[in-house]
Amino acid sequence: EGADELCFLDITASSDRREIILDMVKKVAETVHIPFTVGGGIRTIDDVRLILENGADKVSINTAAVLEPEIITRSSEKFGSQCILVAIDARKNDRGGWTVFLHGGRTATDLDAVEWAVRARDLGAGEILLTSMDKDGTKDGYDIELTRSVSEAVDIPVIASGGAGTIDHLYDGIVKGKADAVLAASIFHLREISIRQVKDDLRKRGLTVRPA
Repeated sequence: EGADELCFLDITASSDRREIILDMVKKVAETVHIPFTVGGGIRTIDDVRLILENGADKVSINTAAVLEPEIITRSSEKFGSQCILVAIDARKNDRGGWTVFLHGGRTATDLDAVEWAVRARDLGAGEILLTSMDKDGTKDGYDIELTRSVSEAVDIPVIASGGAGTIDHLYDGIVKGKADAVLAASIFHLREISIRQVKDDLRKRGLTVRPA
């Protein structure tokens, strides 16, 4: 339908599902010829290798990246930073910033989201997948302030995630949030908006997008 990339995130991943995930990766790689990212339950550099060897273009690391930051550097050095995407789940705090959460948004850390994005970049991350836990599932739009803050702080691509409900939200994520790309799930899964509609609309507004 014209998607530029796919992102598969198993937010409640566990090690006993590894074979299921690897089988999915193989099947997707055989049938879909656009880049795709796989995340969830990535704990070691061997996990990264297996996902890439089975056909994924990128691996998304979240919890393990915080608990063992060297996995970012080691993976980036071995496979190339273009393969290593660090996912950041963030929630607004009462200090005027955003706190990083782990385990699919269930566990708070003492990390500031913007500072962690900068450090992840320094460690070797090639992209940041930034999800607002406050906005995720609301369809009220991305957290523009969070997205812009991270996008302005790093010089690697930032993907806005969490809250997309309309084409306006996608447009705002790029223009106001300064994101390099926008991720949406339910609006496409439920056929509320088509990818072609989004691309046609964004192109009419002056944004450069790949043809659907």
